[in-house]
Amino acid sequence: MSLEQFISNAISPWMKNPGPDDDIVMSTRIRLARNLEDFPFPSTTSQEAARALYKHVYERLSQTSKEKVGDLVWLSMDGLSHIEKTVLVEKHLTSPQLAEDSLQGAVVLNNDETISMMVNEEDHLRIQCLSPGFQLSEGYKYADELDDWIEGNVTYAFDEKKGYLTSCPTNVGTGMRASVMMHLPALVSTQQLNRILPAVSQLGLVVRGIYGEGSEARGNLFQISNQMTLGKSEEDIIEELRGVVLQLIERERSTRRELLKHNQLQLADQVHRSYGILANSRIIESKEAGNHLSTLRLGIDLDLIQGIEGNILNELMVLIQPAFLQQFAEQELTADGRDERRATLIRERLKLENIQDGGGET
Repeated sequence: MSLEQFISNAISPWMKNPGPDDDIVMSTRIRLARNLEDFPFPSTTSQEAARALYKHVYERLSQTSKEKVGDLVWLSMDGLSHIEKTVLVEKHLTSPQLAEDSLQGAVVLNNDETISMMVNEEDHLRIQCLSPGFQLSEGYKYADELDDWIEGNVTYAFDEKKGYLTSCPTNVGTGMRASVMMHLPALVSTQQLNRILPAVSQLGLVVRGIYGEGSEARGNLFQISNQMTLGKSEEDIIEELRGVVLQLIERERSTRRELLKHNQLQLADQVHRSYGILANSRIIESKEAGNHLSTLRLGIDLDLIQGIEGNILNELMVLIQPAFLQQFAEQELTADGRDERRATLIRERLKLENIQDGGGET
């Protein structure tokens, strides 16, 4: 398979589309935690009960249709290889917990992978809607419509006072986690982000790495989401997150302008050095690759280098992960083998571009 074919088949279709403020906000995610009435929660369930839950959901949803959703693909975790499961995790379409659990787990996807619904994860259903750029209101509207359709076919566990009942107490209420993935290289390089994060936490938001809780922030990518769901409406959660994200967008942009104004030559040098390393390395670890891809994307956004697609950071941060590298190689790889394959994939990807120098002195 050629690299172009692999990229076309591997990358979620929605990732290739532009979105609002996508020079800084890579993606928006709305996730709803739901459980069904008359079924034990996953934390206390058995294989038999989990199987019955999956059968019930499949029978109710696979025989109906929802406008804009399109055809749904049901993937049972039992029928996937370890690499296939990990690929779904690396694409943010499922969680490590679902990939590793032995219960009757499944993930349900639509054609463009803007919808991902996990079955028998921490909750019976984890409904997820993904979109490019900064689209909180649009994402919530889409998720709400999808939620209404599902609720029209199954009966949720719901309490009039507490709201939606979930396995984790922090999800009780709306059961909604709204999050955005942000690229913040300027705030990181000027060490402003370390001063901003405590203030963000005090507002009831949490900042995590690219793969959520417990993951490391790589490529200057940060996932920012609400922490509590009880006692707040969905609209409140969206607006609070929106306010913080808008401030971060403005701080990142103003810091980029200052860096460009006072250090354009040095910044252009960093961008082209990163490009040189990515375009010529024969082995490269994922952390180093992520850092250089972040610098390259910053250079693209600031017109310091031209002829490279702006979504190359989003694309390659997925493709250079271990499972994708092994899928591309069509074999299992050692850590050294993955470092070699990662460098090769990046080199070949950059050869598809028409690089031009946009840098220079102020």
